[in-house]
Amino acid sequence: MSQAEAMRGTPSGRISLVVSDVDGTLVTHDKIVAVSTIAAAKALRQAGIALAAVSSRPPRGMTTAAAALDLDLFAGFNGAVLVRPDLTPVEENYVPAEAAQTAIAALRAGGADVWVFNADQWLVTDLAGEYVAHEQRTVQFEPTLVTDFLGRLDRVGKIVGASSDFDGLAGLETELSRQLGATAVARRSQRYYLDITHATADKGHAVRAFARHWGVPLEEVAVLGDQGNDLPMFAVAGLAIAMGNGTAEAKAGAHFTTGSNDADGWAEAVRTIILPRAASR
Repeated sequence: MSQAEAMRGTPSGRISLVVSDVDGTLVTHDKIVAVSTIAAAKALRQAGIALAAVSSRPPRGMTTAAAALDLDLFAGFNGAVLVRPDLTPVEENYVPAEAAQTAIAALRAGGADVWVFNADQWLVTDLAGEYVAHEQRTVQFEPTLVTDFLGRLDRVGKIVGASSDFDGLAGLETELSRQLGATAVARRSQRYYLDITHATADKGHAVRAFARHWGVPLEEVAVLGDQGNDLPMFAVAGLAIAMGNGTAEAKAGAHFTTGSNDADGWAEAVRTIILPRAASR
């Protein structure tokens, strides 16, 4: 395991709530919740620290990890939809239809495969798309094949452009951010995924919602993540921790860096950084 070291600023000295990203953070590369992570989550509860998760995944694709960690509340679509364990929504913010149409047109023009995640389904126009099998393994449910997305853009939680042209996808991120303006957010969740969500649906919004739910001030929230789309929650939390496998951008935005998601980094961060700051101590 790596030694956690301070990266920026002065982190909070008191923590009452932990909010974690999922892929690349809470689960291993093989999408498994490690035994060490389950034990660390239990230690948080015993110390009186609440735990929630936020992911670019649809809520339906988070249920296995949520059950393993006994979460009371979690958020999908980068914070667009907050749900309880039975998927009952607590808060919902969907992509406006006009913004969805703009995003789909731009992604197609840029050569990316386009997926639409609505409240219940993952819609694709090509089951053999380059990253479909990978995403199915991640979300643990099958896509629904459609000929097009016409008439299917109500209650859209997320639109994804998937492509192995990483530089091209980065360019699309910039261009779509310009086109969408204040109507929606375009941000990569992985080098190969560009996510379009509701304008208020970033992980910073999710952290604020979780903090309200538990009645915890933001300075008493610790967050863990590994990608650029985790930066909005790094910006609002009192303590930000980047995974050792995280991007340079994520590490630069964090107070500390821990070990990788495949080397018990999440549990290491809980044990060495968060638990010593438990409000009950």
